[in-house]
Amino acid sequence: MKFHAPLIKGQLIKRYKRFMADVTLANGDVVTAHCANSGSMISVDEPGAEVWLSPAKNPDRKLKFTWEMIQIKRSLVGINTQHPNTLVAEAIVAGKVPSLTGFDNLRREVKYGNNSRIDVLLEMTDGRNCYVEVKNVTMRRDLTKGAPVEFPDGITARGTKHLAELSDMVKEGHRAVMFYLLQRGDADSMAIARDIDPTYGEALDKARKSGVEVIAFNCKLTPKEINVAKPVEFLG
Repeated sequence: MKFHAPLIKGQLIKRYKRFMADVTLANGDVVTAHCANSGSMISVDEPGAEVWLSPAKNPDRKLKFTWEMIQIKRSLVGINTQHPNTLVAEAIVAGKVPSLTGFDNLRREVKYGNNSRIDVLLEMTDGRNCYVEVKNVTMRRDLTKGAPVEFPDGITARGTKHLAELSDMVKEGHRAVMFYLLQRGDADSMAIARDIDPTYGEALDKARKSGVEVIAFNCKLTPKEINVAKPVEFLG
């Protein structure tokens, strides 16, 4: 996924009201950027950190910038939760996810379950489809070598609901996949933050026993583009 325009470097002042962030640009100007992330953003919202913004496509938009990435030590981390579905769909079409090949059609944001939409639906002519739910993963509380990236960074009742709906698809004879996309490339494993949301952890265990598959990939990020990179170990 290439950005529509070169990203602009700045320094984070603070994130507030969940969807807003004040940033000092290189020329000294202070701008307010849209923060497309409703999570707690633990470990990826440190004031003073180097951040990257994308300029708005629409010149009439109130907030002229969107916060895209933050520098954590030597690694870039993508914090925009609007990108993972596109990134995963692109990777599947390109054949970068070996376990998700051989489909006849790919659709996104398809209604299913209890008033939900599946992020990616892979359709097969034999009627046995594959439902792929995508979660953006950024939290890494421990930066020592070998430490995993973790999900979730806050209590997620919505995420728990999605796991139950994926299990229902398995019961109906379809495949169902929980796809964790790490928008960072500085870790080779991920784990569930059970101390933050034990209910989600229990729901995932139950979903896996019912046949829901788990896939986890990290990303390669630059100020020009983000691409799904390689699979990482899922520690559970």
